[in-house]
Amino acid sequence: MTLPLNPAMAATEAPPVMEARRWLEGVVFAPDRPLINVSQAAPVDPPHEGLRQALADAALNDPAAHLYGPVLGMDELRAEVAAQWSAAYGGKVAAHEVAITQGCNQAFAAVVATLAGHGDEVILPTPWYFNHKMWLDMQGVSAVALPVGDGLIPDAGQAAALITDRTRAIVLVSPNNPCGVEYPAGTLRAFHDLARAHGLALIVDETYRDFDARSGAPHDLFRDPDWRGTFIQLYSFSKAYRLTGHRVGAIVADAGRLAQVEKFLDTVAICPSQLGQIGALWGMRNLAQWVAGERDEILTRRAALVAGMARLNGWKLLGCGAFFGYVEHPFDIPSPELARRLVREAGVLLLPGTMFMPRGDAAAKRQLRIAFANVDVLEIGQLIGRLSAFRA
Repeated sequence: MTLPLNPAMAATEAPPVMEARRWLEGVVFAPDRPLINVSQAAPVDPPHEGLRQALADAALNDPAAHLYGPVLGMDELRAEVAAQWSAAYGGKVAAHEVAITQGCNQAFAAVVATLAGHGDEVILPTPWYFNHKMWLDMQGVSAVALPVGDGLIPDAGQAAALITDRTRAIVLVSPNNPCGVEYPAGTLRAFHDLARAHGLALIVDETYRDFDARSGAPHDLFRDPDWRGTFIQLYSFSKAYRLTGHRVGAIVADAGRLAQVEKFLDTVAICPSQLGQIGALWGMRNLAQWVAGERDEILTRRAALVAGMARLNGWKLLGCGAFFGYVEHPFDIPSPELARRLVREAGVLLLPGTMFMPRGDAAAKRQLRIAFANVDVLEIGQLIGRLSAFRA
């Protein structure tokens, strides 16, 4: 007997990172030539020792750390985010305008669940972050592709032409996943004004904001006294504090929106991880200089990838920043086939552009994403050497 399957779920693509890991099955890598894994943007080192000690102390000595907590997160962490965001962006964010979630993916799912239902539309620039597209597909919400063209910066004027009476939101990711590019403040302002004019939400995922190469606030949206009701920001503590396994993210939005978000979160998780929140709060209060050092290291790796790609004949670096380089390869074979061959023939695991683009997009067949957060400068040099030696 075959049980029913939700058609929307059946139509959703398989998780790309998990799919790529399956390419490793049966492949043996020589000890002197191990796999270079640049498929996923996640720190592989443990958190700062002090943060780990704070987690251990809470686990051993704080009984409340093992109980249900508030659905929208710990009051202390919400207040800390509000205070630091107000200072960093030069605007006004209140603690009741912050919600803590089980990672940034859940933050996105929760927000979209309050905005759009089956048959509605959400505009996503392409290349898009595949988990955003997957969630929309599962909910029967149409992802409307907004091509970004040269420079990989979306244009609000082009987005305006895509708005219909079913459009509910526009989603931006900056610094971008998968392209790495940092959107200019003027771009975010133009999209904010467009969204407000049409009564839409502007969702900006700033998961990688701690690794932005620019100094100062990346945009002025929180300085707008009327940001509430249009602008919704998403954030992740996973990258800055190496808390990927603890799943801690955040939403900043008007209190009315968060009252609706609370319904979603109470249904799917009840509350975010208490230990994860304790770690995030300790990190925010104690690790500013350490995070600055993490940013410097990522910028060093970024520079190494930019320099290395410049030495590769026929390859083109389309965008680079945060944890990502987005490249165009020179071979006359589709990127999914090339990605599989690179595993077997070069010992490199990366993702093809087809995982970030609408099905059938011609440009995606020439594109690849390199996630360099978990490879150091030496390994980036080895990656460039292997790509240079590869022959199609």
